[in-house]
Formats: sequence, structure tokens, C-alpha cells
Amino acid sequence: MKKVGLALGGGGAKGISHIAFLQALDELGVRPAVIAGTSIGAVIGGLYAAGVSGSQLEELVKNLGLMDLTKMVLDFSILSNSAIYKGKGIEEFLSREIPAQTFEEMEVPLKVVATDFWSRKEVVFSRGPLMPAIRASMAMPALFEPVQLNGRILIDGGAVNPLPYDLLRQECEVTIAIDVSGEKTQPPHNPVPNMVESILSTFQIMQASIVAAKKQVSPPSIYVKPALTNIRVLDFYRYKEILAGVQEEVQEFKETLIKLFEGRD
Repeated sequence: MKKVGLALGGGGAKGISHIAFLQALDELGVRPAVIAGTSIGAVIGGLYAAGVSGSQLEELVKNLGLMDLTKMVLDFSILSNSAIYKGKGIEEFLSREIPAQTFEEMEVPLKVVATDFWSRKEVVFSRGPLMPAIRASMAMPALFEPVQLNGRILIDGGAVNPLPYDLLRQECEVTIAIDVSGEKTQPPHNPVPNMVESILSTFQIMQASIVAAKKQVSPPSIYVKPALTNIRVLDFYRYKEILAGVQEEVQEFKETLIKLFEGRD
């Protein structure tokens, strides 16, 4: 079988849909040789690379109650002027659920993308402690506090590489890129976004531009972008709708993989 690299992109709650595609890989017996993730893609990728299956990930999400999700995500950053939330709740949750604390303990090699705020450069983690890297990768500006690590101020990897399939090319024959940036439609009434929605959506617009430019220069072997329309960054409570809403794309994804590994066009 060809050596497969899997890239999981950022998109907040829309990243729950990554789980459905991981389940498809499991069903087909396709095991990635290396995984690269940004933001929520780093979160889901970290769990999967550590040995948590797609089905186990779905159960994990289903077993999280609304109060658990609220406590995990909405840990207000009262004493800081850098962001609305601390992000510590998610870090503590992942520390409990990921059966590994370092990159070296992963069952599948993992690359996590963050951004150095002051140098404006990509930072790729593949060794050492896992949690600080994932926490930095998902530090979306204005939403979660930046991470101070090794003398650097780190923010969401989506600022430089929202869909990091390029990190897999030298190691893999096949690159799979799952883009969960989603789509937006204009509401019929009051189309002007509020301040938070404006900041977060603008960040996602810029990420979409980065991905589009990358694809023009060098596209991945398989690119998937489920519609995921009008799902906001923190809409994790809509996990059932998110998972159900990508099943058509998941089926097409499975068919594409089957054709690829059978050597058909």
C-alpha cells in the first residue's frame, strides 16, 4: 500500500467532522504514516495519532455533556487583555484523554503547526511535550490566549498554514487534506456581523485564501472540503448535526480512496 500522509485543517467546531473521515480510513484499513494538524486539526490529530480510533473519538464527543463542553471551552480570561478565553480547559481535557504526553509516545508520527506571533513564521512541533504544542496551535487570536513557549509568543497555526499537507510531501506518496473551514451565507436580516464574529470570520477568510493559493501551486493528492455551512467556531454543541452533515462527502472520500489504491482513475 502507498504511504499515506494525512493533514487535518483548522475550523473550530467544524473540525468535529474530521472524526467522520477518520472513521472512513479505519473502515478501509488505511493507516496514515504521518499526520499533520493545525488548530482543531491538531487536537483531533493528536488523539488519533495517539491511538484513539475514529469510533472512539465519536463516542468521546457524544459523551461530553453541554456543561462539560461549556466548562472546557468557555474558561473566561478575566485578568488578561489578550483574549476572551484562557484555553486551559481544553488543555486539561486533552491531557486526560490523549494517551500520550510527548510526540515520541505517539503511535503515528505527528506534526503540529503553530505561528510565532512576532517573527510571523510557521513553527512545526514534532518532538517533546505534546500539550503546549497543541494548545499553541489552537490559540485563535482574540479568542484564546497566546502561548509563551521557549521564548516565543505562539498563536493559532492557521495564521500561516491552515491545512498543512505540504509538511507531508517528502515522507508520503499520497497526501490527504481535509479542509473544514466551511462556508458562510448572508443572513436575511441584519447582515452586519458583531465584533467577535467579524474577527473570527475574517481570520477564516484569510485562511481560505492561504489554502487556495497553496492548492494552485501544488495541490494534495486528495482534497476534501465538506460544506459545513454557517457553523460558528464555538458551536461544538452541534456535533450531531456536524457529523451527520458530512456523510455524503465521507462516502465520496471512501470511493476515491478505493479507486486510488486499486490503481483506477
